[in-house]
Amino acid sequence: MTKYIFITGGVVSGLGKGIAAASLGLILKSRGLKVVNQKFDPYLNIDPGTMNPFQHGEVFVTDDGAETDLDLGHYERFTDAVLSQSSNTTAGRVYLAVLNREREGGYHGGTVQVIPNVTEEILHRMLLSTQETNADIIITEIGGTVGDIESLPFIEAIRQIKYRVGEENCCYIHLTLVPQMHKSGELKTKPTQHSVKELQELGIQPDILMLRTEVRLDDAVKEKLALFCNVDTDCVIQNLNAKSIYEVPLNMEKEGLGNAVCKVLGLQGTTSDLSGWAQMVHVYENPKHHVTIALVGKYIELHDAYLSVVESLTHGGIANETDVTVDWIDSETLTDDEVTAQRLGKADGIIVPGGFGSRGIEGMIRAARYARTNKVPYFGICLGMQILVIEYARDVLGWADAHSTEIDKDTGHPVIDLMPDQTGKILGGTLRLGKFACTVQPGTLTEKAYGSATVWERHRHRYEFNNKYRDELAKAGLVIAGVNPERNLVEICEVSGHPWMLGAQFHPEFKSRPNKAGPLFREFIKAAKDRC
Repeated sequence: MTKYIFITGGVVSGLGKGIAAASLGLILKSRGLKVVNQKFDPYLNIDPGTMNPFQHGEVFVTDDGAETDLDLGHYERFTDAVLSQSSNTTAGRVYLAVLNREREGGYHGGTVQVIPNVTEEILHRMLLSTQETNADIIITEIGGTVGDIESLPFIEAIRQIKYRVGEENCCYIHLTLVPQMHKSGELKTKPTQHSVKELQELGIQPDILMLRTEVRLDDAVKEKLALFCNVDTDCVIQNLNAKSIYEVPLNMEKEGLGNAVCKVLGLQGTTSDLSGWAQMVHVYENPKHHVTIALVGKYIELHDAYLSVVESLTHGGIANETDVTVDWIDSETLTDDEVTAQRLGKADGIIVPGGFGSRGIEGMIRAARYARTNKVPYFGICLGMQILVIEYARDVLGWADAHSTEIDKDTGHPVIDLMPDQTGKILGGTLRLGKFACTVQPGTLTEKAYGSATVWERHRHRYEFNNKYRDELAKAGLVIAGVNPERNLVEICEVSGHPWMLGAQFHPEFKSRPNKAGPLFREFIKAAKDRC
């Protein structure tokens, strides 16, 4: 029988439920269990695909093309899982399904209500991963904070689920904050008590308390919370601030989280083996080298907008025993070549990640020109690959007006454009999404990185390299290093004569792992390290 774990948050938002859920997934996987994570978000958007990156952070894309919450990136990176459309559900998607069913007569003229109709749809989606994956354990994170109006149907659904699958197959974990009064040094348990009380009033008694804290909790605090919150003392787990997110699973296992969950679910007899993860953390915390990577983007005010890119740079650093410092540069500030040279002068490598729209494009082009002319390792992802092509067309071939038709529809040299078979079909926010094949050209940097003739990576974009200009750019020294075999779309470009300048139309950051760095990130950091 599949076991179900539900993680809720209390007191304040931003306590790290996603990292906690990912860490628990790794802990249970290390015990030989098949684990799948999923997230249910109470906002009314259908998915994060059209949400402002400044508000929501990055959109994480799965193999099957789902545009999902960034926490799914944590789940995949920690558990090395491959998640899917069913791994992220929003209230918008739930209500849309219910309303469509009502319009189609699916309720036979009955009154449609939150209970039971909305909660039944939520329950169906919570159980869907069981059917698709045959997992031993499904870990479900409920977005938001207990007490939010919009999350009430989700809380009611997880209350009901134990009667469907059996109480012995459900575990409720409540993540809260234990703040410290800095003047007196006193730790305050009252916020957690009130949060648990609110959860109990909604019909849920947490089995495990996970307590975020800046200082170590003594036994007296744990015993007090166990008594007042009706939880066993060994199920009160402190979640102390860690030096890095990669330490969290190790810390949680030391605190007894794995044992507590297995006790609640009747899974005694399993033992964990996190030695490989611990070795990775040791390498990360004891680097032998250091590089500075300039990240030139348009959403840098919110670092979460580039979360997977930054994590993948860290993974590349771990693979090279190298500490990576990210220098965040707003592309709009690169107003001329002199400013660009001054701002990028200390960078060991330059990365231009994905994005949409015209803002900051010229600054990105200047960054690519600086990298090319000064032989600085450059990695362009999605938009960053298109920037590489535009800059090369302008500066090497002399096409001063070269551009993407996304930015300039009247350009005389649309080196980036919609392909003929895309025109009129890719509308309304739909993109080329998910996993696609790429055939790699022998003898390229790409082949050296992947060691394979065919690679599969995830995409999230609309505009493409314009094949009309492919031969001229290739004759001028732009190497077409990877092509999608189905539609002959250019996926990877490299600059000949440069130590490491590469652009990928896909998003390799979505498949990178801390203990198995994405090949292009690994080689990019190696090139930056070798330049030092």
